[in-house]
Amino acid sequence: MILAGDIGGTKVVLALYETDGTQLMEEVKHSFKSAEYESLNQVVADFLAKTGVQSGQIKKAAFGVAGPVQNGRCEVTNLPWVVDATELASEFDLAEVKLLNDLESIATAVPHLAENDLETLNDGKPVENAPIGVIAPGTGLGEAYLVDGGSGYVAFPSEGGHTDLTANNQLELELLRYMQEKFDHVSLERVASGGGIPNIYNFLRDSGRAAEPDWLKEKLQGVDDPTPVISKHSQGDDAVGICGLTMRTFLSILGAEAGNMALKLLPRGGIYLGGGIPGKILPLLRNGIFIDAYQNKGRMSGLVRDIPLYIINNQETALLGAAWSIF
Repeated sequence: MILAGDIGGTKVVLALYETDGTQLMEEVKHSFKSAEYESLNQVVADFLAKTGVQSGQIKKAAFGVAGPVQNGRCEVTNLPWVVDATELASEFDLAEVKLLNDLESIATAVPHLAENDLETLNDGKPVENAPIGVIAPGTGLGEAYLVDGGSGYVAFPSEGGHTDLTANNQLELELLRYMQEKFDHVSLERVASGGGIPNIYNFLRDSGRAAEPDWLKEKLQGVDDPTPVISKHSQGDDAVGICGLTMRTFLSILGAEAGNMALKLLPRGGIYLGGGIPGKILPLLRNGIFIDAYQNKGRMSGLVRDIPLYIINNQETALLGAAWSIF
């Protein structure tokens, strides 16, 4: 029996898998709010108590963790946790524990995704066994890539989401200056993520670029996470100007970064858009803003147009990747 986990800044998802030697079969799964626990060890203990499974019944465990992993240890980026593979193995009597960066975990799952797990945004001209890129806006912004070493794809983590934010138009330049007044280092993650969307909103409001209705102001003051509210009111009959402009700016910045990844990696096997946000904003991703920003690379635009772009709509991809990594 394999224990797999997707460890994020907002939630932790743990699952047990059985295997027949060729496939993984999910037996049980539970989700936990990260903020309610002081460590992953506490979450695992709670999970075992809920399922009634004894730790000795589990032989291996793997966890995709939102943060850089070094020597089996990870300081979680958006949580005050330190995850240690040796400590987990000792406490829960596990023969093997593997820690992966959460994007490395998503990337590991990509070769195992089914056709119905994906939505195509840019057909391109896919090349078999070519490198693959992964970019995932969720609580933060994660990036990873895969290379075929001759016996199958191998996933590699990246901290590309923490590279410098740049500007492609006047509005984004003003946004960058606004953010520079608030942070010593303005990374892409500060705007191109679930945690960054409110920063764009605040800039538009504070700069006078867009008005904030009183009813919306009151609604936002009553929530811990304003991002779902902003996203909800950015489209359809409930569309509000400031919310719509917030999400269009977000899509433009994220699309440009996907295009940057296309140029840096030449991932002719495709770029896969994962994380918690894309599946929730499919209509927005298809409205042209994201693709236009993705392909807008001057003399290299033709090259980028040939690189396929997919949305991962399987929300368990990181969990599956963790399980496959130790299969």
